[in-house]
Amino acid sequence: MNETSLAVTPLSDEECWAHLRTQELGRLVTHVGDVLDIFPVNYVVDGASLMFRTAEGSKLFELTVNDEVLFEVDDHTAVDAWSVVVRGHAHRLDTAEEVAAADRLPLHPWIPTLKYNYVRILPDSLSGRAFQRGEEPDRYGIQEY
Repeated sequence: MNETSLAVTPLSDEECWAHLRTQELGRLVTHVGDVLDIFPVNYVVDGASLMFRTAEGSKLFELTVNDEVLFEVDDHTAVDAWSVVVRGHAHRLDTAEEVAAADRLPLHPWIPTLKYNYVRILPDSLSGRAFQRGEEPDRYGIQEY
């Protein structure tokens, strides 16, 4: 066992969901043609999916062209850190029932803008890692006497 295996621990799907529920801000990655974009969005976990709101614009347009997305969330303290990546598909809610249910979620814009569109990310996979923070080991392997 090396020092890296002690400092980095893979997270189970259940642990990934638990971490996702503790945060409100993530990064959405879209891909259209040769262009990758990344957008900070506030979100909530809704069952086994993520939900965010957006206005009309490039983010919503890109999701209609290619619904495959990555969504990344992380956090840290002085002693540890974690990162979770969600790979999945995003779609705008379009039925009155879906929108009414989304309106009941604790999901509100962080900035004073109108965001009429709800988007749900349905994961295909989750991956996450937990990290123990600490000083960098001696990179040259020389011990002091």
